Amino acid sequence: MAYPKNQYIRPLLTDMYQLTMCYAYWKNNHHNDYAVFDAFFRKCPFKGEYTIFGGVGEIIELLENFRFNESEIAYIKSLMPHAEDEFFNYLASIDASELKVWMVPDGTVVFPRINLIRVEGPLAIAQLCETTLLVLCNFSSLITTNAARFRKAAGADKHLSEFGSRRAQGTDGAMTASKYSYVGGFDSTSNLLAGMIHKIPTIGTHAHAYVVSYSGPSDLHNPLFKGVNLYELADKYRKESGLKTNDGELAAFSSYAIAYPDRFLALVDTYDTLSSGVPNFIFTALALNELGHKAYGIRLDSGDLAYLSLESKKLFSKYAEKYSVNFDHLMIVASNDINESVLRSLNEQGHAINAFGIGTNLVTCQAQPALGMVYKLVEVRNTPRIKISNEKDKVTIPCQKKAFRLYGNDGIAICDIMTRATDPDPEVGKKIMARSPLDEKKRMFVIPSKVEALNELFWDGRLVKPVANLEESRTRLISQLRTIRSDITRETNPTPYKVSLTSSLYDFMMNLWEMEVPIPEYH
Repeated sequence: MAYPKNQYIRPLLTDMYQLTMCYAYWKNNHHNDYAVFDAFFRKCPFKGEYTIFGGVGEIIELLENFRFNESEIAYIKSLMPHAEDEFFNYLASIDASELKVWMVPDGTVVFPRINLIRVEGPLAIAQLCETTLLVLCNFSSLITTNAARFRKAAGADKHLSEFGSRRAQGTDGAMTASKYSYVGGFDSTSNLLAGMIHKIPTIGTHAHAYVVSYSGPSDLHNPLFKGVNLYELADKYRKESGLKTNDGELAAFSSYAIAYPDRFLALVDTYDTLSSGVPNFIFTALALNELGHKAYGIRLDSGDLAYLSLESKKLFSKYAEKYSVNFDHLMIVASNDINESVLRSLNEQGHAINAFGIGTNLVTCQAQPALGMVYKLVEVRNTPRIKISNEKDKVTIPCQKKAFRLYGNDGIAICDIMTRATDPDPEVGKKIMARSPLDEKKRMFVIPSKVEALNELFWDGRLVKPVANLEESRTRLISQLRTIRSDITRETNPTPYKVSLTSSLYDFMMNLWEMEVPIPEYH
């Protein structure tokens, strides 16, 4: 079965001003002028100093389907009744066969101002890509970065599962979040459609509704497991403990354990975590153990997670010792509005949690809901262009460029550097001047032991480089993070990474600046 492509990844998923510009380009016979656009961002998200790129597969899907159909042309015609008929014939004829698109691969650690995507081709067509291209990589990159930060905060040994589909920003948001949180380092998802399409491991237990649907053993229509009444066996252990726990909860756990005797993971906070939920789980686990099966663990979904996890662990140990069973394998899963700061706080407090189910704060990127990548014209008709602004950070870096990452002898990245496309590439062992694009006083010499080209040609009228699968992108991310200094990726007061220009590009930019900005004259 071939899964349908996302119906919204189409050139009509754009802003009206792209069409109005397109018509003006066409009207003035500039629509076929050769142009170069760069996509980049100016500031890293989440108060950090690094970002993880994502969205290559979706951008390729856009390029492969870059055509306006008859109904779309008719709709555009209704919006632009003044436009000449020949313009709509032109729109009906265009596709992405004349474009070249360079991108950094998914899972690449990236930094502000570096041209992450370069689009070259006819001006009007390249302009029409702007909105769609940005929507396809802005959220994907934001989610990948958020997931990577959650992974760093939780630790490499914790299982992380994305639980956010019901809270995501619509169906596309849910699917994108599931896919790119996996690239960012999560281990599984609760989203079955994402699991099926993207081959992501899926996970899930039960909700509070399952527990409250049982009021006692009378609701167990088939309490037998291996010929033994599992509820009565669990109740035997309960009576021996002298505890009075909720009958309906014990019945619910018994029925769920019968269904999943080797994957029995119970949500334990429906009534009271430590006085009912965890004990009822333990009694059921002891019953399963007596019948030759091992329970999986518990899920905490409210309260003081650090305290509850440690106390639950103590209860596991208490009953394991009392009945001479091994409960070391039991998992403690935590959910409940977890974000990056909660994960770091749990580590500081100390806890016994093995896995986290994370939803809302991951998939909505609660700490920062947008990345802010932009798409700027940097060259047209073989003439470099520059956008000047009173804000230095908004000045664009002109001309067709290449980007490289320069590494030191220790294998750690020193800086990223952009060059003019016509200039020689940086060479291993050869000293190069790296200059800040925003501060003329900041400069340094770098003698790289390794030079890595960041931009790869994915599209030259057709797909020319395979898109990495999710596992390959995950592996790339892990490898990339090992090459970035820890002070750059730390949570508190991270050090900005050095993004630089060659002296040739810097001088060219300054000269163009002086040419384009009128000098004020006073009398």
